[in-house]
Parts: sequence; structure tokens; C-alpha cells
Amino acid sequence: MPTKTDKVIYPELSYKIVGVLFKVHNELGNRYQEKYYQRAIEIEFNKQGLKYKKEISVNLNYENENIGRYFLDFLIENKIILEIKAKDRLELEDYRQVSRYLKATDLKLGLLVNFRNKSLSCKRILNPRI
Repeated sequence: MPTKTDKVIYPELSYKIVGVLFKVHNELGNRYQEKYYQRAIEIEFNKQGLKYKKEISVNLNYENENIGRYFLDFLIENKIILEIKAKDRLELEDYRQVSRYLKATDLKLGLLVNFRNKSLSCKRILNPRI
């Protein structure tokens, strides 16, 4: 019989990433710009031995022609996209942004995180095509 974690995509990796995000939020609080959270996350990823790429360019194609590109905040272990925000509240466009990234990369999971709130806000977004 399947367990609850069988239904979750990349449960162990997600748990490790979210642990990093909470550590950074607990240390820095909620009033900095995105770039400072990004730098702190990078330090923690290195400490945890997580393989990642930051600010990577992903092509947007139409009919096999490149029509533009996206820049991902982080791609972790070539599996999970991490998009960082530091704003009063997440908006529908933020969710759509991560969804577009997932479609363009054919990856299964994206994490959308907002550091601005008193409590860290982290949302899992699944690729609608998978």
C-alpha cells in the first residue's frame, strides 16, 4: 500500500532544501533583499553538499525556435527549481512564473519561497505537464 511520502515528488531532497530555507530565514529574518537570501542559501547548500546551479538561463522555444529565455534562481540536483521572493505576499503571477519554468525545463517540481513574511512561506508547485 502506498504511503503518503510515495506521492510526494523528491521527498528527501525537498526536506533538505526546506531545512536550508528555514535556517536562512531564522538567521536573517524577513527584511532583506532577495540577493542576500540567495547568497545565504548558496552558503548553506555548499555546507549541506547539495549540487546546484544558480541564475541559470533556460531557453523558451516555440516550434523549435528560441524566442527568449528565463533565468532560474536555483536548480538543485538537476531536479528541483527554487524561486526566491522577498515581497509582502506571493501573487498568482509568481506561481505562474514557476509553472512556466517547469514547462520550459520539463522538470517535475518547483519550490516558490517568500522570505518577507514573519514565517517563511514555501510552496510546492508541480509541472502541469507531468
